[in-house]
Amino acid sequence: MERLVPGFVLTSRYRLDHLVAAGGMGQVWAVTDGVLERTVAVKVMHPQTQEQQALAARFRAEARFAAQISHPNVVEVFDFGEHDGLAYLVMEFIDGPTLAGLLEARGTLPADVVRSVLCQLAGALERAHAHGIVHRDLKPSNVLITQDGYVKLMDFGIAKDVGAGASHTLTGEVVGTTYYISPEQALGDVVTLRSDLYSLGVVGHELLTGAKPFDKGTPIATALAHLEDQPPPLPADTPNDLAGVITSCLAKDPAQRPDSAGAIVTVLSRSLLSPAAPLAAALLDGGAGTWSPAEASGPSSTQGWVPTWGRLPNH
Repeated sequence: MERLVPGFVLTSRYRLDHLVAAGGMGQVWAVTDGVLERTVAVKVMHPQTQEQQALAARFRAEARFAAQISHPNVVEVFDFGEHDGLAYLVMEFIDGPTLAGLLEARGTLPADVVRSVLCQLAGALERAHAHGIVHRDLKPSNVLITQDGYVKLMDFGIAKDVGAGASHTLTGEVVGTTYYISPEQALGDVVTLRSDLYSLGVVGHELLTGAKPFDKGTPIATALAHLEDQPPPLPADTPNDLAGVITSCLAKDPAQRPDSAGAIVTVLSRSLLSPAAPLAAALLDGGAGTWSPAEASGPSSTQGWVPTWGRLPNH
């Protein structure tokens, strides 16, 4: 990766401008597309070992899966290519923080903002699930936030097509991130569309409380907690529609979770004039610092109602 420096050009088209992030699979750069004259993001990895060859296969899978999903809350993937042994993925460039970064900076998020985030992510999952794609790694660090309040789900590198038998996982690997995996993932059982809904519930719980609900200090203990423990209580002033969604998503039995991501969108959108409005207003008002007390929300008009999935009330 030593040759990746500002000014380096991939396949005579993508000029690296500056490094955005680096991780176990490679690096992410802000890049100028010399053909379309626009800024894009490029994720680059260099396969040198057999394991990294498997990671390269993930890149191809991510490009294939993401190309099937066109949705305002999914990071758009434009291209996949290779350059002298460097595999790369070209994506929409989002000039904003990750949800993990925002949560770290602010500790907790107010209920109206959490409702906005979960509603948008459920919409992204609804579209992915309509194509038979399970994300399998929904977590705050895989969610970007735009300046106008939209969240963007990214990283379909370990996604699975529920209609196909194969998936791009490594031998002995836990599929997903231990803090957010569903009980069935922890057991190595069959993953379904509802597995993503469990992860969505974990994210929602963390956003409201500021703590990972099943964190026990080690991966094994945390995985066991997903199987055996109930999550800590949500804040007492959490609106009942939001609490009902999160609690239902966190059911150990997949059959007790919401019927679909679309059902979650239906419930949460009732209290939203615009899905992105609460987060956009908070970003404009508070910048990247802390939330102001005025942004905290109390119980909604749906207080007292816990959703019965499959028989949504008509109001």
